[in-house]
Amino acid sequence: MEILVVFLPLIAAILSGFFGNKIGNKFSEILTSLFVSISAILSIYIFYDVIINNYNSNIIISSWISSGTLDVNWSIKIDPLSSVMLVVVTFISSLVHIYSIGYMQHDPHKPRFMSYLSLFTFSMLVLVTSDNFLQLFFGWEGVGVCSYFLIGFWFKKKSANNAAIKAFIVNRVGDFGLALGIFLIFYYFGTVNYNEVFNLIPSLVSEKINFLGFNFIAIDLICILLFIGAMGKSAQIFLHTWLPDAMEGPTPVSALIHAATMVTAGVFLIVRCSPIYELSPLGLEIVTFIGMSTAFFAATVALVQNDIKKIIAYSTCSQLGYMFFAAGVGAYNVAMFHLFTHAFFKALLFLGAGSVIHSFKDEQDIKNMGGVWKKLPFTYIMMIIGTLALTGFPFLSGFYSKDAIIEFAYLEKGSLSNYAAAIGIITAILTSIYSWRLIFLTFHGNFNNKKLNINDLHDSSLVMLIPLILLSIGAIFSGMFFKELFIGSESSKLFWKDSIIFLEPLSTDHPPIWFLILTPSLITISIPLSYFLFLKKHFIIDQIVKTNYPIYIFLKKKWYFDELYDFIFVKSIKNLGNFLWRKIDNLIIDRFGPDGISNIVKKCSLYAVKFQSGFIYQYAFIMLLGFSLLLTFLIIK
Repeated sequence: MEILVVFLPLIAAILSGFFGNKIGNKFSEILTSLFVSISAILSIYIFYDVIINNYNSNIIISSWISSGTLDVNWSIKIDPLSSVMLVVVTFISSLVHIYSIGYMQHDPHKPRFMSYLSLFTFSMLVLVTSDNFLQLFFGWEGVGVCSYFLIGFWFKKKSANNAAIKAFIVNRVGDFGLALGIFLIFYYFGTVNYNEVFNLIPSLVSEKINFLGFNFIAIDLICILLFIGAMGKSAQIFLHTWLPDAMEGPTPVSALIHAATMVTAGVFLIVRCSPIYELSPLGLEIVTFIGMSTAFFAATVALVQNDIKKIIAYSTCSQLGYMFFAAGVGAYNVAMFHLFTHAFFKALLFLGAGSVIHSFKDEQDIKNMGGVWKKLPFTYIMMIIGTLALTGFPFLSGFYSKDAIIEFAYLEKGSLSNYAAAIGIITAILTSIYSWRLIFLTFHGNFNNKKLNINDLHDSSLVMLIPLILLSIGAIFSGMFFKELFIGSESSKLFWKDSIIFLEPLSTDHPPIWFLILTPSLITISIPLSYFLFLKKHFIIDQIVKTNYPIYIFLKKKWYFDELYDFIFVKSIKNLGNFLWRKIDNLIIDRFGPDGISNIVKKCSLYAVKFQSGFIYQYAFIMLLGFSLLLTFLIIK
């Protein structure tokens, strides 16, 4: 069963990719969607078996690498942590496949698109079911390659090509850190298998290493390097710039990348490596700091964005920040709980946004929408549900997981925990404001699109709406149903077992009542406030922008990260390349290298040709002259 879960998407990718033209668009859609859906059903069954029967297994498919002390198998590891990821990845992926049938209806390369989606899913499944760091890295890189294919799927668009290249390069920075971390693990332990490494890691607590001229505790350096990999894949601040640009891909791609797969890989890595991070206070503090900084940064930028997909993209970036600082304060199970609930409401928002874009004939600017809630009633309701869940409105899924993160941060004794809790509350308010801004400007107010007639707008086809219904159920109930299982004091221990390690148990205290009601109250108040500011008295917003224009531009330019990286890295590398081309390549290599030698030979041949006159007496004279010179040389010698 486990083998089918992992390899069915691969089979679907091969059949659709290599034989798509022969089997046709329709059969490619059905085949890939069916195979991934079967994988999702089997994953749910495995998850049920893990919960009820404590099912645990490690299936060795084959021996992969055996060289010296390096012995790596290709395995499928099933434990509580991987079973959660299996459900999230396959369930969301199957709905994205079904949704794509309608969304990509008129695309001439649909079989290739469906193949990429299935291959992406397979790579993610390889990542989450690995029992060693090398297999994890293989799936990690597979996800990166597939993201390049999917983001740049519409390769005739220059912006899509640029976005795909940007995503690929930025992720390589993080992946380099991850690779160094894995090398360091093998250097110290002679193995990359999880269980062996986790059992041996306590012996490294006091070990020191010199790296780039700095002295580190070895375990701290391993944690930092692994986290650099997680930062790239999960788009944390400094390595986040690729994520908003990834919106250039088709909307189903955005939902798949942002909700359940690629961006959650970093969170999964940190949680999987909890036995390592628990022994590194410095590593946890770095994770906490980067996480809370990302949450706040992305929320502030989302406030001023007008592209509907980019607003939701920065929301993803912000929510990933929540997951990381939850892991940073030691609440790994809470981070996984938010990952689980986030998958439903974020996929719902992306697919709902796709339905809006589809209705508006590929328009993505919310300034060019408005007044369509009666024309798109179903999409409107789905987006409302997703927004309520995202903002943490009481008793929806995001309420349980997000509030749990803030509460555990408040209760933990770490040096950054209280700061993280404060940032979490502020970010929650900002999240609510920009989320309702999106809803009000998209669906309410006046119809602002000059290219379309409002009467021509309608909800998407049924094949696109069914996934929204299923996701909305998860967005409403997943938090309520799974809270006790994921983060309950007793049941949580029984469920997670050894898949998550806590050196010190999480606090079982309860925050004061005022703290418990603070965030939900502020979120609830922000709804009428947003309605008042963005619909009724929008001139107030205009006045705020005018009086704080430098801050507005700062946020609009996304804290100038792109401009800074362009100046430091892109332009400098381009200038270096131009210098090497003009001065080294043209003036030196071409002049004195193969081209130079070719020119010399050519000139010599032109001179030599002049001796080819065709007169015998001239040839005889030259021969005689040569013989005379040779004889003279021998006599003198």
